[in-house]
Amino acid sequence: MPGAVVCPRLRPGAARQTVPLHPPAAYSSCPRMEGSEELERSLLTQPWASVHFGESTFLAKVCFRDTAYILLISDLSSIWYESADAEAVGQRSKELNKRLTVHVSSFLNHLCNLMCPLLAGQPDATTAFSCHRSPSGLRLHVKSELSGLPFYWDFHCCPAPLEMVFRHLVRPLIQMNLALQCQVQELISLLLQKDAEIEDYRESGATLSRDRLWTEPFREEMFQQNFVAETLPRICSAGEGQAFASALQQLYTAVTQQEVKQARKRHCSEDDVDTAPTAETIKHPPSPAASQEDETTSSSERTSPASSPAQKPRLPAAKAKPKKAKGLFS
Repeated sequence: MPGAVVCPRLRPGAARQTVPLHPPAAYSSCPRMEGSEELERSLLTQPWASVHFGESTFLAKVCFRDTAYILLISDLSSIWYESADAEAVGQRSKELNKRLTVHVSSFLNHLCNLMCPLLAGQPDATTAFSCHRSPSGLRLHVKSELSGLPFYWDFHCCPAPLEMVFRHLVRPLIQMNLALQCQVQELISLLLQKDAEIEDYRESGATLSRDRLWTEPFREEMFQQNFVAETLPRICSAGEGQAFASALQQLYTAVTQQEVKQARKRHCSEDDVDTAPTAETIKHPPSPAASQEDETTSSSERTSPASSPAQKPRLPAAKAKPKKAKGLFS
């Protein structure tokens, strides 16, 4: 499961009422990206996973960091989420686990190690999950052990805003649908090319060495009709828990990673547009020498009087006759 972290071995505290823990040095598989926007961006690339609480089936995804987590869970009728920072986690851990003294990062590390096996379809037998729905939201209760002491946690999930629903579910599903449609068209084109190749072999006299390998030429329209009549009912009767199989999880991750890349490109281009100076806003001040020269010229034009008939015209200066160069034979 992407984003999973390995919890360091905890020191036994059987004879103690509290278990002091220190934050781990680093989580190699969990990059540190604090902040709600970065946390949700990281959650976006996490695939949905099918989870079961009693007889109820949900789709869920979660992302843990050193000082925060965000959980998104849906029963395909409603979607709930919770985003908690270090302060909220520390306060709730004191209320639910009065006998434990645990650093927030270590607490989140342990909670991550309880949730990740559940999302991977391999829940720990020593950990119990239960959920309670109410008009105001959904509460997911976790009961486990931490170094021999009881460990409790409650996720207090409220209804997710529409923007989050569209970003994490609707838009990725539409993009996945388009990607799968393009993939189907490419496969159909490849099948038709293979059929043309096989037909060319047959016309050249080639025969099959094993009759069981013989196939009918591919007919796209017939294939679509058989798919709707036979395959589609089996898919729909499989239940909501099969919504995101392993291959679809990989496709979901690939699609959302492309969305994150495009969002970053748009953000960078917007920053470039905001910071780039335009030709209209750039004004170069005139140099002092040029402005002074312009002022002198304009003032001389203003002060010079117009020529009148009473004034004697100036005679042009006589041109000096060029002297002949004295040479050796002149």
